[in-house]
Amino acid sequence: MPFIHENFLLGTETARKLYGKFAAEEPVFDYHCHLSPRDIAANRQFKNLFEIWLEGDHYKWRAMRSNGVAEAYCTGTASPFDKFKAWAGTVPQTLRNPLYHWTHLELARYFDIRELLDETTAEKIWETANAKLATPELSTHGILKQFKVKVVCTTDDPVDDLAHHRVFAASGHPTRMLPAFRPDKALTVNQPAAFNPWVDQLAQVSNVDINDYAAFLTALQKRHEFFHSQGCRLSDHGMNHCFADFVPENIAAAIFTKVRQGKAVSWLEHAQFASNLMLFFGQLDARAGWTKQLHLGALRGNNTRLLRRLGPDTGFDSIGDFPQAQSLAAYLDRLDEENSLPKTIIYNVNPVNNYAFASMIGNFQDGTIPGKIQFGSGWWFLDQKEGMEWQINALSNLGLLSRFVGMITDSRSFMSYPRHEYFRRTLCNLIGRDVENGELPKDEKLLGTMIQNICFTNAKNYFCFPGVEDLPR
Repeated sequence: MPFIHENFLLGTETARKLYGKFAAEEPVFDYHCHLSPRDIAANRQFKNLFEIWLEGDHYKWRAMRSNGVAEAYCTGTASPFDKFKAWAGTVPQTLRNPLYHWTHLELARYFDIRELLDETTAEKIWETANAKLATPELSTHGILKQFKVKVVCTTDDPVDDLAHHRVFAASGHPTRMLPAFRPDKALTVNQPAAFNPWVDQLAQVSNVDINDYAAFLTALQKRHEFFHSQGCRLSDHGMNHCFADFVPENIAAAIFTKVRQGKAVSWLEHAQFASNLMLFFGQLDARAGWTKQLHLGALRGNNTRLLRRLGPDTGFDSIGDFPQAQSLAAYLDRLDEENSLPKTIIYNVNPVNNYAFASMIGNFQDGTIPGKIQFGSGWWFLDQKEGMEWQINALSNLGLLSRFVGMITDSRSFMSYPRHEYFRRTLCNLIGRDVENGELPKDEKLLGTMIQNICFTNAKNYFCFPGVEDLPR
C-alpha cells in the first residue's frame, strides 16, 4: 500500500465514512492566502517543480537549513534542479514533521506520484512532475479549477491598484479572486524610513494631499472604499498583539506629525498611534459590513544578520509569547461599546493561548449572526495535524464547532491546496473517534451536515462577498 492512500489519517471506519461521504467532495472557500494575484491573472505555467514548490517556501528552507543545507540551495544561486535535489535529500529527515505529510500528499494530488521522495527518486520525480506541469491542468487557472476553489482571497496592501483582480475577473474563470485589505504599514510609525515613503505612495494612489493626520485617515478611507468597489469585504492585520492604548485624536495627530518630520517615536507613542488606527479600521469595517481578521502572536525577523541579508518572509520567524487576552478584550470591547464591532476572526499562533482565544469569542457574540466572532483555524506553526486538533478541541469545548468557518490555505504556494484535504481528514478523524467512543451519536445526517458546513457552507454564508451567496457546491 502506498504511503498516501484513501484512508490516510482516518483511523476508524466511522471517520472513513464521514470523510468520503461529506468532506472529500466539498469545494474550497479559501478566504485567506498569500498567493500572487499576478500569477493567477496571468495564468502562470510553472516551468518546473522548483518554481511551483520551492520558490518562496520558507517552511522548506527552515528544514533544509536544519539539515545542514547551505543557503545557496535555499534562497541562493544554485540551479533549480540542485535546489530540488537538496530538498529531496532533506525530506527523509522530516519524519514526524508535517512537511513529510504535505510533501507526499502534494505529490500524489498534483502529479499522481506515490513514491517516497528522497535523493534516489529525485530525478525521476523531477522529470515526471515537470512534464505534467507543462499541461493546462496545472497552470494557475487549471489548479484552481482542479481543486474546486470557488473563492480565493489574496492579501493586499491599501496602495495596490488591484489591476490583476480585474484582469482575472474578466477572464471568465469560475473561481472568484477577491482582495483583502491589509493595512499593516499604516501602523509602523516606529519605522519612519519605511512609514514615510509608504504614506507618500498612499497620497498618490488616493489623490489626497496627506499634510496631517486627518488627511491620512481620509486617504485610508478612500482606499477602503476603493477595495469595497472591487468586491473586497475582508480586512486583515498581522500583529504581535492587539493594541489598546487609546488616546484622544489630537495625540495621535501629534505622533503622525512627529514621524512625518522624520523623528523617532517611543514604544508608547507607537502603541497609542496603532491603537487609534485599529479603532478607525474597525469602524470602517463595521460600516461597510466587512469581516476583520486578526493574526496575532508571531515573533518575526529574529535573526538580524540573515534578515538583513535575505529580507523578511525567508524563514526567521517563530512563535511569540506576548500577553494577548487583556489587550484583545479591550480592543473588542471598545469597538463593541461604539456599536462598531465587525465580524471578526482571531487567529492564534501560540498554543498556550488557545483556550484564552476560544473563550474570548464568546464574550462578543451578540445574536445577530451565527458565529459572529470566530476563533480562526490553526495558523502558521499550528496549521499541522496536532495544531489543528488543538484548535478544534478548544473551540469545541468553549464554543460552537458547528459554526466554524473552516480551514484556510495561508500560503504563497500553488501546491498548498491539499492543506484543505489534510484539515478535513483531521476533522473527520476526530469526529469519527468520538462516535466510536460513544461520545457523539452515530447520526450521519447530524454529523455530516456539520462537516459539510465547516468545510464550505459556513464560510459561504459568513462572508458577504457580492455574487458569492448563490455559489453551488
